[in-house]
Amino acid sequence: MFKITNVFKILNYIISMSENAEHKVTPWDVEGKVDYDKLITQFGVKYITDEQKTYLRELAESKGLAEHIFLKRGLYFAQMDLDKIIAAHKAGESIFLYTGRAPGGEMHTGHMISFMFTKFLQDLFDCNLYVQIPDDEKFLFKKDLTMGTISAMVNSDLEQLCAIGFNPDKTFIFRNSEFIAKMYPLVLETAKRITFSQARNTFGFENHSNVGQIFYPTLQIVPTFFEKGFCLIPCGIDQNPYFLLQRDFAQKLGFKKNCTILNKFLTALTGPEGKMSASNPNHAILLTDEPNVVKKKINKNAFSGGRATVEEHREFGGDCDVDVAFQWLYNLFEEDDSEIERIRIKYSNGDMLSGEIKKILISKVNEFLANHRDSVASAKADNLLEKYMKTGNLAKEMWSKSF
Repeated sequence: MFKITNVFKILNYIISMSENAEHKVTPWDVEGKVDYDKLITQFGVKYITDEQKTYLRELAESKGLAEHIFLKRGLYFAQMDLDKIIAAHKAGESIFLYTGRAPGGEMHTGHMISFMFTKFLQDLFDCNLYVQIPDDEKFLFKKDLTMGTISAMVNSDLEQLCAIGFNPDKTFIFRNSEFIAKMYPLVLETAKRITFSQARNTFGFENHSNVGQIFYPTLQIVPTFFEKGFCLIPCGIDQNPYFLLQRDFAQKLGFKKNCTILNKFLTALTGPEGKMSASNPNHAILLTDEPNVVKKKINKNAFSGGRATVEEHREFGGDCDVDVAFQWLYNLFEEDDSEIERIRIKYSNGDMLSGEIKKILISKVNEFLANHRDSVASAKADNLLEKYMKTGNLAKEMWSKSF
């Protein structure tokens, strides 16, 4: 009998989501101010523990790496069975990573979170990485997109992904539309074990949902079966329903239940409601934005925790909890603990104005984007895309493999 424990967890979340309009979190939409404590309970995951953080930090230090800012500052905050990944690593057992990027417009700084952290994890565990490009998903879920438009988006995304610095011999980047014939046997095995009722309850499909949308989740689950070892998936918490569903039947197929390590959403420029989106240029800093565009966007659109007047701000100080410039510095761009604490104190007590903290962020973002552009150019010169998709050791293995 098929276990539906995890399906019920997700169904309960969908029901509670409809009753509580404060936020909406699905694999395709994030709206409102997200209550992460509720998501922890509703998605059936747990907070990353101090012991888990300590192991990852000490492992990083043993390899000459610093503790990652995303882990240290709590941007990565939740997990499913991270203890099993740690135990497997201690025992010398096989581990592999899996993440992805669905093309849907230009990539922005928020999109970089999972890839930057995945690179850190690959360096940490020295393991294989699979990066899925689900070009089929956007075609199925966005009525106005053609495969031709999506293909152009994919080409742009691949340029950005090649600049992250993944190990070219232990990384396989693949487009679903190209690799489908190879993975189709696993797709069928997966599809056979998910009923329409379970898919509907998990993802909220309705009568007007096309059959491609209903079938798509099998494709996102399948890479968790590319190896027999433990699969760790770094991703946003909105993607966790796919991987909860996998855990109900993975062992019946002879594989291990997948594990996840989950990040919060990067706050949109305009404030704490929802997450950053490339569909609204006022909400995001694109990876292709020039320095003058970055400056204009942050100065004009970054939600401020400052007071209405300079006098009030000097007297009462700013609110770092809602100030987007501070939140971006804290979570992404200022790794020095003493410096971020200095900024927090000065802004909170009114010694630093909103314009001054925005100026710091503008400088940090433009430095980050300049370095990324250099990495994109280097990746092109080294023809890394060909290695990741075709000629690297793992890529060649995958194209010759039978599932």
